[in-house]
Amino acid sequence: MKGLISAVRPNTLAAAYDIKAKERLIKVNGIAPLDLIELSYLINSEKVTLEIENTNGQIRQISIEKNLDEDLGLEFETAVFNGTRYCHNKCVFCFVDQMIPNMRSSLYERDDDFRLSFLYGNFLTLTNMSEQDYDRIISTHLSPLYVSVHATDPETRICMMKNKNAGKIMSELKRLTDNGIKVHTQIVLCPGYNDGPILEKTFNDLFSLAPMVETMAVVPVGLTKERKDLPELRVFTPHESKSIIKTVQEWQKKARAKSGKSFIYLGDEFYVNAEMELPASEEYDGFPQIENGIGLSRSFIDDWYKTTIYNEPKSDMYPALIPVGTSAFKILKPLIQELNLKFSLQHQLLPIDNNFFGGAVNVTGLLTATDILKQIKHLTNYKRIILPGKVLNHDKLFLDNTTFEEFKDNFDGQVGIAETARDLKRLLVEEVS
Repeated sequence: MKGLISAVRPNTLAAAYDIKAKERLIKVNGIAPLDLIELSYLINSEKVTLEIENTNGQIRQISIEKNLDEDLGLEFETAVFNGTRYCHNKCVFCFVDQMIPNMRSSLYERDDDFRLSFLYGNFLTLTNMSEQDYDRIISTHLSPLYVSVHATDPETRICMMKNKNAGKIMSELKRLTDNGIKVHTQIVLCPGYNDGPILEKTFNDLFSLAPMVETMAVVPVGLTKERKDLPELRVFTPHESKSIIKTVQEWQKKARAKSGKSFIYLGDEFYVNAEMELPASEEYDGFPQIENGIGLSRSFIDDWYKTTIYNEPKSDMYPALIPVGTSAFKILKPLIQELNLKFSLQHQLLPIDNNFFGGAVNVTGLLTATDILKQIKHLTNYKRIILPGKVLNHDKLFLDNTTFEEFKDNFDGQVGIAETARDLKRLLVEEVS
């Protein structure tokens, strides 16, 4: 168990003691930490002794005196030092099983690790937990956790996840919540599997564990063109999406009357598919699952209108192309049209068909450089493009392994990135870099 150091922040204790990136942390006070969680406890002392292994395999000891809550300044390649737990289920809807070949390596990882759930909000299934895992979660109060439930009906969950141990979800959740662990839950909704009466049972079961079960997010199944040898599945029709929304609205009223919040939230795709208005911000109760696509569009719209424009656009400003997924296009189109009209601009929001993954995939975050470049090729009069930040990872790499620099080399003009609604609005009017 060794923590590979990826970076040492300047002007920190680690830098002062000449610890380097690519070295490894072996022990702290004689204990080999399993992960960042345990490390945080071990260094919460006024004196720590580190064992560091350099790139040649040589080990040295470093004794450090520090303030009780002072950070060492180390960053690590991964959050877990003894290996990530991976998922052994074979879910009928698993997006990793539908992944296109030759993409970023991280896209093929199916982590199912309670530590990553606590640290980063990754969803876990609770199907590979040991008694020691539960003891650690409860004794160190790792809360909240994020759990993929999909269905509380035992037979349905076993059928969907292809795991005979998957049917114990309610007893597992109750064990956590009875011991003070809060939980956010997720349901990937699949037509004919866990919708209808099964979804109603799931809502009632999970709501019975509120407030310790804090939220229930329902997202529609995502399907790519890579479904060879996978179970037959389809997406929801607009009519079905509308019916689901109306049903969930009734459950939300029940929840708000009893608990003061909606409790159950639908993914934005349901509203886009049904061509129904997004809920108001207050109905999302602070957007607790926004990273899961719950309320992302409403939050974007709100931030757009909160962003004040201080300067009139320059008369020689280049009109910009803004490539987005076909789902986001429906949400953003009125915003761009209104901005163009107000400032006499000619920016173009461009819906990109996701040929790489297949037409059923319509979210912006799954667009590739290949599809964007191919579909803007004929728009030669545009010399400026603004990419949504979601199409790039932290290394500025697209899903199809195209680098940001390679993208710029293939576009004859300026290329900007908008991470937020504020960024986009300012770039379109003030050209802030």
